[in-house]
Amino acid sequence: MTKVSFLTGRELIDEEMIYVPDEHTSTRPAIYLDNGRLRCNRCNNTKNFSSHRCARCGKVCTYCRNCIEMGKISSCTTLYRWNGPAPKHPDHAGTLHWTGTLSEGQRAASVNVKQAIIHSSEHLVWAVTGAGKTEVLFQGIAAALSDGKRVCIAAPRSDVVRELAPRLAAAFPDTPPIALYGGSPDRSSYSPLVVTTTHQLYRFYQAFDVMIVDEVDAFPYTFDPSLQFAVQKARKESSSLIYLTATPNTEWQSEVKSGKRDATLIPARYHRHPLPVPATRWCGNWKKTILPVSVQLWVKEKLNEGSRLLLFYPHIETMDKALPLFKEIDPRIESVHAADPLRKEKVELMRRGKIPALLSTTILERGVTFQGIDVAVIGAEDAVFAESALVQIAGRAGRSAECPTGEVVFFHYGKTEAMRKAIRQINEMNKLGVERGLIDE
Repeated sequence: MTKVSFLTGRELIDEEMIYVPDEHTSTRPAIYLDNGRLRCNRCNNTKNFSSHRCARCGKVCTYCRNCIEMGKISSCTTLYRWNGPAPKHPDHAGTLHWTGTLSEGQRAASVNVKQAIIHSSEHLVWAVTGAGKTEVLFQGIAAALSDGKRVCIAAPRSDVVRELAPRLAAAFPDTPPIALYGGSPDRSSYSPLVVTTTHQLYRFYQAFDVMIVDEVDAFPYTFDPSLQFAVQKARKESSSLIYLTATPNTEWQSEVKSGKRDATLIPARYHRHPLPVPATRWCGNWKKTILPVSVQLWVKEKLNEGSRLLLFYPHIETMDKALPLFKEIDPRIESVHAADPLRKEKVELMRRGKIPALLSTTILERGVTFQGIDVAVIGAEDAVFAESALVQIAGRAGRSAECPTGEVVFFHYGKTEAMRKAIRQINEMNKLGVERGLIDE
C-alpha cells in the first residue's frame, strides 16, 4: 500500500495516519467553534460533546461523543487529507462482465441511472424488494469507471456490504471493489470502486464522483443527520447522487408522484411473479407465551413440508427466550441479532441451507437473500415493525426465479395501521405491475 493509495479521498485523525504529512497533505481541526458553538468537522455534531483529561495533550479536552465509535476525536485532534494526485484506474476498469438480461422495468431504471451519472445529477430508483436494484447500477458504474470516475455504494448495514461486494467483484473483475465496515480487512486498501457502510464515510472527504446510497430509508441512516452529512461530505462538489429504496418515506413518495423528484419506479420483480402478500393471524399474547401455539403449529407444518423459515421477533430478549422452545422442534434452529459474534457465520449457513429456520431481529429485514424461504413475524403489532420494515420483511420471500413464491404471515396480538399499510402497499405495487405488463397474470 503506497502513501497515495492509502490517503486518497480519506480524511483521517492523528492515530490513523501511518505516513508523515508532506506538501500534498492539508489539515484542519477536528473540533472548532462555529459562531460560538462547538462543531465536529468529521460528523457535523453540534450538541453531543463531553470533556476529559486528554492522553494526547495532557489538558482537559472536549471530545465528540457522536462519532466516537470511529475513533475518539478531541479539540486537540487534527484531521489530515491528501491533495495530491490520485492513483490511476486499472486497465479495463469499466469493462462489465455481467451477461444477464434486464427486465423491462430494470432497463428503464438502468438508462436513467446511467444518464444521472454521466450528467452528475440526482436520481431515485424506487423498486420493490427483489426487483434487482444492484443489476440496475451496472451500466452506470461501467460508464463512470471508464471515464476515470471513482464510485461508492453506501449501505446502512455490514450484512448488505458483505453481500454486495462479491456481486460487484463478479461484474467488475478488472476493478475489484473494497468492502468497508467495522473490522473489514480492506480498511486500508484503495479501489476506484468502494462498497461501504454509511458510518465509514465519516473517514472520507470529497472522494467520490458517484455516490450511490442503497436502502436510503433504513435505520440508522434515515434517522441520523450526521450520516446524511457524511454522504454529502464524501462526495465531490461535482458528482452524481443515486438513491435506491423499496420503501421511500411519505414525503419522497409524494415528490415522485408530483414530478418534483427525478425517479424511476419499478413495481415488479424481474422474474415477473407478484410480490407475496402477507396473511395476518392472531396469536394471542406472544410476550407471555413466547412461542404461541399458532406459530408452533405453522412452523411444524412448514418444516414437515421441507420449507425453510425466516422468523422475526421484535426484541432480542423475547427471541432468546423463544429459541430453546424452537430447538425442541428442531435442534438445528438458530437465532441472530446485531451483537451476535457468530452473525456472519449463521447468515452464511442459512444461505447454504444448513439451518432449517433462523430467528432474527430486524437486522435481517433487508439486504440479504435466502432462496426458497417462508417468512413469519411474531408480534407484528410491535412498534419496531413500521410499515417500511414489514414491507421489507415480506420481501424476503419469493426473491429468486427458481423459487418465485413464498408464504408470509404476520402473527399478531392486534392489527396495526402499519400492518394494514404494508399490505396495501404490496397490493398496490402488484396491481401497478400488472397494469404495466411487468407481471404475468
